[in-house]
Amino acid sequence: MKSGIAILTLAYVLSQFYRAFLAVLAPDLTADLNVTPADLSRASGIWFLAFAAMQLPIGWALDHVGPRRTAALLLGVAGGGGALLFAVASAGWQIDLAMALIGVGSAPVLMASYYIFARTFRPAIFATLAGVLIGVGSLGNIAASVPLSWAAEIVGWRSAMTTLAVLTAATAVGCLLLVRDPETVEGGKRGSLLDVLKIPAIWAILPMLLVNYAPAAGLRGLWAGPYVADSYGAEYVGTVTLVMGLAMIVGNFAYGPADRIFGTRKYVVLAGNLAGAAILGVLWWMPVPGLVAATALLAAVGFLGSSYALCVAHGRAFFPPHLVGRGVTLLNLFSIGGVGVMQFATGPLFTASGGGVAGYQTLFGAFALALLAGSIVYAFAPDNTN
Repeated sequence: MKSGIAILTLAYVLSQFYRAFLAVLAPDLTADLNVTPADLSRASGIWFLAFAAMQLPIGWALDHVGPRRTAALLLGVAGGGGALLFAVASAGWQIDLAMALIGVGSAPVLMASYYIFARTFRPAIFATLAGVLIGVGSLGNIAASVPLSWAAEIVGWRSAMTTLAVLTAATAVGCLLLVRDPETVEGGKRGSLLDVLKIPAIWAILPMLLVNYAPAAGLRGLWAGPYVADSYGAEYVGTVTLVMGLAMIVGNFAYGPADRIFGTRKYVVLAGNLAGAAILGVLWWMPVPGLVAATALLAAVGFLGSSYALCVAHGRAFFPPHLVGRGVTLLNLFSIGGVGVMQFATGPLFTASGGGVAGYQTLFGAFALALLAGSIVYAFAPDNTN
């Protein structure tokens, strides 16, 4: 079990890398392939929407096939193949297709781990395990900052992505060899997505999941790069994205055990996201506050926007064992799908606002209002720390 979790954690490192690397490669891709930030926003959105679209079939596969084969097949074929296509891309549409394939390949990794946690360990420690996994996996976020920038300078972005394709395929083989499926539920009881949707509590949790990760993922995954390059200089992109990535790692470790420390999941998530909305409101009001202040504010958005695992634990607490696979993948669909929708929306918003400072200001405002709206609905959710 330990070796299986270890290889799934490595796979999740890759998943985190793939959702964040466009911010660093944006200048190279613009120069080599003549794609714009709005084009890359669409490509990033495609990754998240492809990831989200796979959640329901992955939920079925986890309950019926098991996490071992589900993760290995999709990661190896779609993830490795997509990374290789990205490495040889010569046009924007190939970047879009590659990002879709990589999104499909990354889709089962976290849910396979969560499925094993939910079926193997006590529910009370689910949030801590989930937070630790995301915290460690977020090293991929770090790799997609300064290290990727260095690699692109030394060997070129195409060689760097080819190496990532090989590593992704090797990790998939490791999943096939090392991951062990949990025992089946006694009595073989099976449920459907409809059974999950009949649980009243999740209807106030889903809107929070729809928006809580979108600002941090959208900014770190793409917009932080062009924003820093346009406002302060391209030489600072790697450093600022690295600081934001580190803040997201610290945030995941901080949120993980918070439910046991404070005796509540709901109010920790609610407080964090309201604070995140306030920070984004500051950037909305003052979009170019200076390099140090902007770095600190983006880091705060990353830290406060890391409540995903705790929010999933909140929803997971309402699922019986036979609905765990369907349930956690539905929660993940809303979270990742929300990022994808926001990434598709932010490109046109940026362009319609005239680009530049006005465009970034509009994006910060949109993210702030989305978080506020999700928090208002989430305030009506019942708490559950079981």
